[in-house]
Amino acid sequence: MPLLGPLLRRRPLLPALLVLLAAAIFLADTITNLEIAVAVFYVAVVLIAVRYLDRRGVAIVAAACMALTVLSFFLTRAGSMPAGVVNCAISLVAIAVTAYLALRTAAAEASAREAQAQLAHITRVTMLGELTASIAHELNQPLAAIVLNGNAAQRWLAGGNRDEAGKAAERIVRDAERASELIKRLRGLTRKAAGKAIWLDVNKTVTETLPLVQNEAGRNHAALRTELASGLPQIQVDPVQIQQVILNLTLNALEAVKDESVRDVTVQTSLGKPGEVIIAVRDSGRGLDGVQMDHLFDAFYTTKPDGMGMGLAISRSIVESHGGRIWAEPVVPRGAAFRFSLPAGRTGSRGPDR
Repeated sequence: MPLLGPLLRRRPLLPALLVLLAAAIFLADTITNLEIAVAVFYVAVVLIAVRYLDRRGVAIVAAACMALTVLSFFLTRAGSMPAGVVNCAISLVAIAVTAYLALRTAAAEASAREAQAQLAHITRVTMLGELTASIAHELNQPLAAIVLNGNAAQRWLAGGNRDEAGKAAERIVRDAERASELIKRLRGLTRKAAGKAIWLDVNKTVTETLPLVQNEAGRNHAALRTELASGLPQIQVDPVQIQQVILNLTLNALEAVKDESVRDVTVQTSLGKPGEVIIAVRDSGRGLDGVQMDHLFDAFYTTKPDGMGMGLAISRSIVESHGGRIWAEPVVPRGAAFRFSLPAGRTGSRGPDR
């Protein structure tokens, strides 16, 4: 049963529910003496099916409902024949139209999700373009260390000191792995396809993301700090998408403080209400007024002269798609904090406290 295989694994009781609901409607339609279009209620079966089955599965369910409607018409002895014909026709049309519109709606939603994924990808690539200097700086550190240790190894070998040369070679391997990990992270951020949700250490995700904006913080003469709570439960997320949210909020915070006398940006992790982890980015900028608070997460709303107004809207869609929420709030005496929560799972984070 290839059609129901994945369905049975995700919703093992759903096929039984659909059968029972269809059977109840069939019995009511066949037994009742009321001259009403009871079979119209088959649209509920179709609407449930469209949420969990593919197009072929929904078509089969709709066809089965229509067949049951016709069968009930021929089995029903009571009532007026003309009224029965009209009710049967109404029910058949209702089922067919519902199935058609539901499938069209599902297709439109799938297209919207695809467009949203493409827009998120474009935003990520644009963001990485803005971080070219930071990325080059971050990659240059291990590469420079490789060159330095390579030269040192040559000198040690020329002097016959194989032990020191071996240590230099170990440092070369370690720095090469650092560069390789950075390239892997960058490749992940430029990936277009949606990634698979995996269990992640929240603090590790933050510490792996922030080096990409460290040079940007230095360019703005801003202090970029972390306050990471220990013992946090893990989260099951698409790491690339969550990194995109952290990057976007941090870049916005650095932009907010660049003209201020105090330029502090702090990324925090904490435990929220039971079952959720909170990641927050706090800045010492001018803060947010009431109008901005009302429209921050609207698409195309921006306070930047050259901004697209999509970063926060995409961040919200990413967070909400993971079952979380995102919000902003003022910070006393000045500044703003952007926080987002994610559903927590198993325990096991071992991030630093500070």
